[in-house]
Amino acid sequence: MRFLPLLSSLAGLALLPLLGACGGGEALPKEIVVGQYGSLTGAQATFGISTRNGIELATDELNAAGGIGGVKVRMVVEDDQGKPEEAATAVSKIISQDRPVAVLGEVASTNSLAAAPLLQTNGIPMISPSSTNPKVTEQGDFIFRVCFIDPFQGGAVAKFAYNSKGLRNVGILKAVDADYAVGLAQFFTDTFTKLGGTIAGEEAYKLSDVDFKAQLTSLLAKNPDALFIPGYYTDVGLIARQARDLGFKGPFLGGDGWDSSELTKIGGDAIIGSFFTNHYAVDDPNPVVQGFIEKYNAKFHEKPDGLAALGYDSARVLYGAMAEVAKDPKMADALSDRSSVPATEDARKAARAALRDAIAKTAGFGGVTGTISIDAQRNAQKPAVVVQVTAEGNKFVESIAP
Repeated sequence: MRFLPLLSSLAGLALLPLLGACGGGEALPKEIVVGQYGSLTGAQATFGISTRNGIELATDELNAAGGIGGVKVRMVVEDDQGKPEEAATAVSKIISQDRPVAVLGEVASTNSLAAAPLLQTNGIPMISPSSTNPKVTEQGDFIFRVCFIDPFQGGAVAKFAYNSKGLRNVGILKAVDADYAVGLAQFFTDTFTKLGGTIAGEEAYKLSDVDFKAQLTSLLAKNPDALFIPGYYTDVGLIARQARDLGFKGPFLGGDGWDSSELTKIGGDAIIGSFFTNHYAVDDPNPVVQGFIEKYNAKFHEKPDGLAALGYDSARVLYGAMAEVAKDPKMADALSDRSSVPATEDARKAARAALRDAIAKTAGFGGVTGTISIDAQRNAQKPAVVVQVTAEGNKFVESIAP
């Protein structure tokens, strides 16, 4: 089964007659509840806000077109403050209070790993827009993602560093308490050394740290050509400033955790000229990309980052799967509770399982962040782009295929 690539293609399905109506006096399904959790406050708040905005845009478009089989989607959003323990609490609250048929989130892999087992145990499909650590989808057959994974991303950065930039000796500074950073550092190392490069040295820090001079002094004493920093924008900006203060003049390299408008605000001139892998580039002339940017800017008055684009794509993949499930009237009824006749738990369980199966069959879905096909491990197969940080914004450099 191949989902049609554009949201407009869902409109026809959305305008199907209201499904499951019987015995004219019964109330029709009132809404389909979908949960979302993310870091709306805390150190990585821009991640959660951008993701929420992208999901909101996709949901507004769907509902304006009539919803799923005439039933609109209600999004329930919980803030996990960027903390794993809060992610688990947020998802527990959504499950117990709102009975969602699916959940979208999280960005940070550590937070996804904290919440995914709860959703797996309860048989509720989860799609992470942007958690790239391989362990996330290993939590079970209800857990999916629409982003590439770190073995590919780490390899992509390494290939760019070695082949495109001619770098041969790279130092690494990673956040030891972030699954994302630890994994990305290892995958970069594996590919870079296989290509013939050398890791000058590797140092670690904790996400709560603000002083990195000791680690940087140790790394810079080994004269690396570049520094690979597989962390989040909040840390990267500070690290770049402190490395420049210590006299480092080489480039910084990173992954999609850099993608935030706050990066250059924190890092200033120190981060300009650096490179990182991302899920899309705002200067991509693709009409699908530019159409999304125009709609997002009209609603939120800013250009969308990669997290916003992935949030949008994750919601659209979910809604495409829902539209497939809703072709069966019994399943359509079970996707939502009737106002007077709630669906039985067995019916809801069957609908969630059918939704899981439909998500798993996603193939050739034309997303803003590339064509999305879900593989047997519930990961998305898609390319990465390398962008350069400039004073005017991130600029496309090259694309790297899986």
